[in-house]
Amino acid sequence: MENIEFIKLEKPIVMVGLMGAGKTSVGRALARRLGVPFVDSDKEIEAAAGCSVVDIFSMYGEQEFRRVEQRVIARLMDTEPVAKVISTGEGAFITPAVREMLADRAVTIWLKADLELLVKRTNFRDTRPQLLNADSRKILAQLIDERYGTYACADITVQTRDESLRKTLGKVMDALYEYINKRKNNGKD
Repeated sequence: MENIEFIKLEKPIVMVGLMGAGKTSVGRALARRLGVPFVDSDKEIEAAAGCSVVDIFSMYGEQEFRRVEQRVIARLMDTEPVAKVISTGEGAFITPAVREMLADRAVTIWLKADLELLVKRTNFRDTRPQLLNADSRKILAQLIDERYGTYACADITVQTRDESLRKTLGKVMDALYEYINKRKNNGKD
């Protein structure tokens, strides 16, 4: 793993990917490692709405949830400090306006996980609106088919496996270090 002294953030880092990929746990560990704040956009949405993501989905539907999510992510992008790690819900990056905003103003990291890992990590949670009372394997396979092409637009892709958080964090740090150095060498930052 590269030395973190060489990583200076000038934009937020935004974690994207499907539910169960590790966006929150890896994002929180990354923020701690970089010495910057961590923000979970779903928690910010819940605080703003005064109810859970599951409740928002059931009361107002996914379309309204995505509108609220877009406003919350825009607010997080405008909130100081600039250097921070933001974990997003699995559908945020699919929204074209959110993806455009993040492409302009953040470094996006896609945590890519295979179906088996996603099923294993989401099977016993009741906080995933799309998986409630449904065949999680079937839904996750469908989401992989529908969304992995869009997630591939992220600045950085890190393949996650059934491995320790420390190992995944190391892969993320290495990929981030490589990305930042490549941009500096190409005169983009």
